[in-house]
Amino acid sequence: MNSLHSEPAVVITRVAEHQWHALSDDRVVGRGEASTRPDGRLFLSIDTWHDAEFARLASAMLAALPRPLYTVVDEADSALKTQWERAGFAIRRREWEYVVPTSPGSPAGVTIAPATDEDLLRSLDDAVRAEVSASVGWSSMPAEVLAPATMDLAKYVVASESGAYVGLVRLGPVRRQTRLGLIAVRADRQRRGIGRALLTYVLDSLYGKGIESVSFEVDEGNPAAIALASGVGARRTGSTVELVVR
Repeated sequence: MNSLHSEPAVVITRVAEHQWHALSDDRVVGRGEASTRPDGRLFLSIDTWHDAEFARLASAMLAALPRPLYTVVDEADSALKTQWERAGFAIRRREWEYVVPTSPGSPAGVTIAPATDEDLLRSLDDAVRAEVSASVGWSSMPAEVLAPATMDLAKYVVASESGAYVGLVRLGPVRRQTRLGLIAVRADRQRRGIGRALLTYVLDSLYGKGIESVSFEVDEGNPAAIALASGVGARRTGSTVELVVR
């Protein structure tokens, strides 16, 4: 006689304010997390192998959290993108990912050097953030742009003019390779080649350390950033999409 064995029931448990677990027979078979970005938006992530656990985690998180809610997905991962769309999310914006070789070049115009003054750096960071908020808005900025509570000067290269910092490059979190987390220039100093000079300096420095390429993201609706990427020989390698449920 054949016996039938049913799969253990999956239970969704909220284990912290912004964390959920999917439990099967007391084993964690899926995790969900919500994280707050600098502009206050909540981004969701779910890690599980099975569609059913994904759907149940997404349902529990959407029921518990205030909307709108966002997530970011590699556009090549069509299965994950479909899971979020089944949960009610829709594409809001797209970022193109570039890889640029760290070939030698010549900085131009202004003084480019590693950051040494945290007060000047924070003043520039505050100014850039205010300019972004007053113009395109932080919702259009790359997904990995973060607002650090304390600034690690070792991760910044700056452009200086008349005793002030007017532009910066920050090295971002490393995943598969070295990344550029942010390139920014004061609005009143733009269109003078400062962004290109900053990027050239950083690429030269990384080249000297034996690093052959770096990657970064650009919003597909930002023609100035796309032109800068093209101007330094960057090659488009993929894209991510930001999805939202309202």
